[in-house]
Amino acid sequence: MKKPEQRVFRTSMVLRLWFFMMALVLLSVVFMWVAQIFLLERNYISATIAEVQNRLEPVMEDLKTEDLAMNAKLLPYLSKSSSGKIMLANASGQLLVMYTYGHPIDLAAAETETLVWPMVQRSEEFPQLLRGESYQKVFRMADSRIMAFEMGIPATYGGEPAFVILHRSLYEMYTVLRINRGQLTVLSIILALLAALLAALLTWRFVRPIRIIKDTVDRLARGDLDAVPNITLKDEIGQLSFSVEELGIALQRVDVLRQEVIANVSHELRSPLALITGYAEMVRDINWKDEEKRNADLNLIIQEARRMSEMVSDIMDYSQFQAGYISLKKEWYSLWEIVESEILRCGKTAAEYHIRILLESPESESQVFVDALKISQVIRNLLYNAINHTTGGDTITVTVTEQNGDWKVAVANPGEPIPEEDRTLIWERYQRSQHQGGRRQGTGIGLSIVSTILKAHRMDYGVEYRDGRTVFWFTAPTHTEL
Repeated sequence: MKKPEQRVFRTSMVLRLWFFMMALVLLSVVFMWVAQIFLLERNYISATIAEVQNRLEPVMEDLKTEDLAMNAKLLPYLSKSSSGKIMLANASGQLLVMYTYGHPIDLAAAETETLVWPMVQRSEEFPQLLRGESYQKVFRMADSRIMAFEMGIPATYGGEPAFVILHRSLYEMYTVLRINRGQLTVLSIILALLAALLAALLTWRFVRPIRIIKDTVDRLARGDLDAVPNITLKDEIGQLSFSVEELGIALQRVDVLRQEVIANVSHELRSPLALITGYAEMVRDINWKDEEKRNADLNLIIQEARRMSEMVSDIMDYSQFQAGYISLKKEWYSLWEIVESEILRCGKTAAEYHIRILLESPESESQVFVDALKISQVIRNLLYNAINHTTGGDTITVTVTEQNGDWKVAVANPGEPIPEEDRTLIWERYQRSQHQGGRRQGTGIGLSIVSTILKAHRMDYGVEYRDGRTVFWFTAPTHTEL
């Protein structure tokens, strides 16, 4: 398979993670600016105006009813509390006094401060104030920003009608906001730079173990089965590293088993091929006239050819099952008849080693919905496995019993128990343990074929050791849900 071409900016996880983190940072900065400009600043200005109104509200009635000449501290207090200008004028529109931030202003000398008064006189609300009516006014710039806030309130000064005007400029506030924006700009730049460095560091630390795992997998793919990531993290990356280590161990075991099966199959095929060749030459050159010897030699040739055919069929069936190319052809069959047929078939092989196969089963209806050929293959491989591990003169016992509405088939042979740690490995492909007397019936993948067929039928199976016997068993449900 051709290795896909890498495009750095599209496939590099480092860059993608870095861009993703920086996108989050920039999104946060943009949100901070939007919140500052469109939310915080406007709310701050509105809150300032509301605060001035709330401070003036309790004394507005006093301004209308109390003679301001009798309370000289009221106007300075209002000017200081509102952080603005307080102007007192008589009914004819003449400016009498002015306070700024609580301090009195010399009207003759402070020309700059008194420029506000002509603006008040030219406003549209000034005639309304002369009529003794209060007003409120907001000054806006071309961009709709509020630049000043003004209130006019009727009052009494020296027993004569007068009015008080509060003018609060927001220029100083905008100056502070501009300073805040400048500081926010500097902070945003610093934050972006620090985030870029931190994102690069975190991305490198995150991707580094992934690269190690990738290199390990590449080495495994090239045949270096001793490669391990050696990552001890406790998170998902650590779990992935552990899985890769298990994969390497499994590949080592498969490689060993592959070598063994090549050796085993080569040996198993070589033996019958040598026999077939030798006896065929004997029939041709020596025994072709002796009918009895000729028939015996031909029968041996046929027997070895059939054994080779079984071996090749087992290997092909296993490969096709693993590839998913074989589908089961289920019908109703008698399980007892299938078992009996395979016992008769394998009994001749067992008899050669002076082994007896005994069937213990009631001859009753044991109908099961299975693929008969595949179940026959299962029983045949279990019997061959039992023959390989049984000493001469002993008996292999096959039982078919009914348990909880299901039929259970068990093949028991006397011998040493299978170690606990090997009871799961024996079902793997090409796994083979030491045989009795060097017998090698089958190809070494018999039990893996058994497990594959039984899994396809969704049947339970297993191996156990009891009463000095190793027992391989499986259950065949009597219903058709399988």
